[in-house]
Amino acid sequence: MNSFETDVGRAICSGGFIVGVLLEIGILFAAGFDSDIFRMTVPVLCTLPYSTAWLADYQSGFIKAYLPRTGVASYIFGKFFASGLSGGAVELLGSWIYVLLKNDENIQWSPLLIFVSGMLWAVVAAVLAAMSDSRYIAYGGAFVFYYVMVILHERYFQSLYCLYPYEWLAPEHTWIFNEWGIVFLLAGLILVLLCVYDLILRRCIESV
Repeated sequence: MNSFETDVGRAICSGGFIVGVLLEIGILFAAGFDSDIFRMTVPVLCTLPYSTAWLADYQSGFIKAYLPRTGVASYIFGKFFASGLSGGAVELLGSWIYVLLKNDENIQWSPLLIFVSGMLWAVVAAVLAAMSDSRYIAYGGAFVFYYVMVILHERYFQSLYCLYPYEWLAPEHTWIFNEWGIVFLLAGLILVLLCVYDLILRRCIESV
């Protein structure tokens, strides 16, 4: 059984995914890409499709029937990357529909950076869900980390732009390899989070 394909299908077809896309479109029509409201809602909307899927399986007991058919590694991989891909897709699809409907050639946006940023914050929420066993911490925790990083940069570490979440969405500085430099940085952070997620879930699965 291909756990990854199953998880991606569940994530994309979820109510949270649809709600996230619709909210993204509404936010962009109301404020646009350059607004703080768009930037600050990225770590919230991307968590809606699948970041708490592990908790749903674990707390309902569904994992006991599902895990033997997939294997531990496949199960963990599927949950993690389905969360990340669906989170990035919410941001990307909502943004793309907005740009299509707006039909304004002057709109400046980066589909790649929006997708990867959404992916990062979705897996941050997934890790927090695994650590805390709480949906509320998963949904709110990614936003808290994001907000703290924004405040720290704007008030104390303005020269440390590489760790500024706004910069990841719309860079104002010169990066090595241009926007791909940001992608490589976020991909590295995602891989670190995968290691943490794998460690936490393996310990939880041992007690199932």
